Amino acid sequence: MTRTPSQSQVRAKGRLEAFSDGVFAIAITLLVIEIAVPQVAGKHLLEALLHERPTYLAYFVAFMTIGIAWIEHSALTEALDHVDAGFQRLNLLLLLLVGFLPFPTRVMEKYLSLVDSDHGGERVAVVFFGVVLFGISLMLLVLGRYAESEGLFGGDAAEERKEENRVRYQLGPSLVFYAVATVCGLLSPYLAVILYVVIGVYLLLPVRTLRRWLRRGG
Repeated sequence: MTRTPSQSQVRAKGRLEAFSDGVFAIAITLLVIEIAVPQVAGKHLLEALLHERPTYLAYFVAFMTIGIAWIEHSALTEALDHVDAGFQRLNLLLLLLVGFLPFPTRVMEKYLSLVDSDHGGERVAVVFFGVVLFGISLMLLVLGRYAESEGLFGGDAAEERKEENRVRYQLGPSLVFYAVATVCGLLSPYLAVILYVVIGVYLLLPVRTLRRWLRRGG
């Protein structure tokens, strides 16, 4: 059952959207800035670039995660009629994790690049990365649930159902997938990274659109 907020609690969503978009953009930019140019010259450059495969992989996963979080966040905020103080604070927690993601990305890339790793640091780095991914997905889910419970969609029941379906088909499963992938990182860090990539691709796909196509084809 949704609650009707008092007039003092109702706040316009424009500034929240603008601030959030800025944090998402800065976080993605930081991912690129962290990629260093190999300190080699001449014929060894190609070999050095190929040696940076863990860097490219970590960048891809982190970029996809932030990009998908932005898409999901945009879909949620566009469906809202307004926001309140609680939603703003929960949104800050999401942005806290998004802005932090470049750091665990760098840690994971660094430890996966170590040829003489003792296989302990790799696991910690990959799990650390996965915990942040899980947290981002969880906060998106919490934001959607909070908006529904507090009546932030206004009187538009269609928008509320649309958001509920989006959470069920995409955000809900991703939370489980990230949890499984993170646990796998304790056993095989490279398997966990592969799962992170698969989850990112899954989240990028328009699941509901594909379902409609499959039904029509059947």
